[in-house]
Amino acid sequence: MVKKNRVSRLQKSGFYVLACLISCILATNVFAGDPLNKEDPTAPNPAEMHKLATKPPLPRAHKDFSQYRFCPPGDRIQEQADINRLLFWTPDGRPDGYAQRRGGSIIYYNAQGQAIRVQHLTRAELHKN
Repeated sequence: MVKKNRVSRLQKSGFYVLACLISCILATNVFAGDPLNKEDPTAPNPAEMHKLATKPPLPRAHKDFSQYRFCPPGDRIQEQADINRLLFWTPDGRPDGYAQRRGGSIIYYNAQGQAIRVQHLTRAELHKN
C-alpha cells in the first residue's frame, strides 16, 4: 500500500508541473502578440488615455467667492475652488498674492506669502456656506 500512495503522489506532482508549464507557454503567447489573438479596435490606445488625463471630462469644483471683497487694483483673478483660494496675477503675468478662507476669516497674502489683510466674516456670511 505504501508504494501505491507514493506513485500516485508522484503522478499528481508531475501533472501539476505539466499544467504549470503549459499555462506559462500559453501566457507568453498571449502577451507576446499571438496573431490569433487580435486586439479590440474599439479599445483606446495609450496616447488617447494621456489626452484624457490632461483634460478630464469631469466638471471642475465650483465655489462661491462672493464673500472675498478685496482684490489688488488691476490684477487678474484665478479661482482655485478645490482648495478654497483665489490667486491674484498682475497684468504682466506675475503672481501678486492670494486670498484664502481660514475659519471665520478670509486672509489676504502678498506675493511673498505674508498676510497683509484680514477680513472677518459676519454671522450671516458664515451661515451662507
